[in-house]
Amino acid sequence: MSDSRAPGIDIAESAAVAASFLCMVHCLALPLAIALLPALSDALAIPERFHIGILLFAAPTAVFALAMGWRQHGRMAPLAWGVTGIALLAAGLLDPAHETALTVAGSILLVVAHLRNWTLRHATRA
Repeated sequence: MSDSRAPGIDIAESAAVAASFLCMVHCLALPLAIALLPALSDALAIPERFHIGILLFAAPTAVFALAMGWRQHGRMAPLAWGVTGIALLAAGLLDPAHETALTVAGSILLVVAHLRNWTLRHATRA
């Protein structure tokens, strides 16, 4: 892939990393806030469709960025880690009892996948 198309991938990958990080912060901070301030539980009730919408945004963005990286550097690991992270996020929606653990694990895996993808893409340009 030529360097002229790399900025678009950088933007997509940056958005994907930011979304994964924000998801992790949301998943860790919201239960803590609710545990510390029970009065917030009614005020901060986030509908399930919000989480579904975020997943529907994150999944294609992540797959696009990771697949473009795979085309450039030829390593499958970041794409596999990213798909596994997305699967964990989806599993969190389906398993409310383990939602936080699955979502945090999926978010961390996605961040690691994007950072590794980013590193590999920039190493192949040098």
